[in-house]
Amino acid sequence: MREIKFVINDPDGIHARPAGQLVKTASKFSSEINIAKDGKTVSAKKIFGIMGLAAKQGEEITITINGPDESSAADELKIFLKSSL
Repeated sequence: MREIKFVINDPDGIHARPAGQLVKTASKFSSEINIAKDGKTVSAKKIFGIMGLAAKQGEEITITINGPDESSAADELKIFLKSSL
């Protein structure tokens, strides 16, 4: 299992556009990928779950990746997070 902790930098938080891009990125992998914030955990492959987290600028999210391609998924998600959120 891999875990990524990330503080949202985007002034708008995770809104529709980056949430959609995150789903697209996560969906490329067969591993189970979840995002957690404030005790709530959702699938990173479902846009409504991500939007439901209402992650704002300055808040921390935790992404957990578990599966056969978790290393490559973690690497690509880190790049996505740094460039988009």
